[in-house]
Amino acid sequence: MEGVTVTGVRATARISAREDGRGGTALPVLEGEGPIALRRTRGSGPEAYVMLVGAMSGPLGGDHFTVEADVADGARLRVGSAAATIALPGQAKGEARYDVRLSVADGGELHWLPEQLISARGSDLYVRTRVELGPAASLVLREEQVLGRAGEEPGRLTSRLSLRIAGRIVLDQELACGPGAPGGWDGPAGLGGHRAVGQLVVARPEFEQQPVPARVLGDGAAVVPLAGPAALVTAVAPDALRLRRLLDEALASLE
Repeated sequence: MEGVTVTGVRATARISAREDGRGGTALPVLEGEGPIALRRTRGSGPEAYVMLVGAMSGPLGGDHFTVEADVADGARLRVGSAAATIALPGQAKGEARYDVRLSVADGGELHWLPEQLISARGSDLYVRTRVELGPAASLVLREEQVLGRAGEEPGRLTSRLSLRIAGRIVLDQELACGPGAPGGWDGPAGLGGHRAVGQLVVARPEFEQQPVPARVLGDGAAVVPLAGPAALVTAVAPDALRLRRLLDEALASLE
């Protein structure tokens, strides 16, 4: 209809994890809306398991999704996703946004392990992940981006990840890929022709006294210590399967 403007979808999901007083973890807040559904799945021991389930395609152009998780002292939370997220072009103009906001108090632990984000041809997505940790919090965070589906050129993807520990910034990095991204993103100083890129952030209180040494981890991955009880692994690979293998091997080496 003439004069009608397509604006995209706005949706927020929230998770709050608290110690339940019986050695487990309660989820007093577990709220999803629109295309983002949250499901508690069977866990074991003190951990609560939550699955992010996409109820529809997206994010599409013009969409703005937000996911928030707050983990209190003594709580243990593991979050995954049921399938890969695919950024697609949409009817609305402008980029899509996906904001992730994570907070873990002293004595809390969060494993944030979603499946890959795939940047489909014609899409334009900005992903912003903010993490706030107490000085004695524990975190395992994995991000994986795949540029294009099989045999397809990627869309534009910008991903920014920032980490604060005890109020101090220890990591703030941004990666832009695809059409319109700064030159050189796919060259030897960038992804080197690879189509899968990932990050793994591991924070543990014991790293304060025993920092993780910088080293190369096989072909395409490296680990560096951060200015706090944390380490960053970066990896590039020709495909999602190889990328996951690299990050799994890196995590095992840090445990």
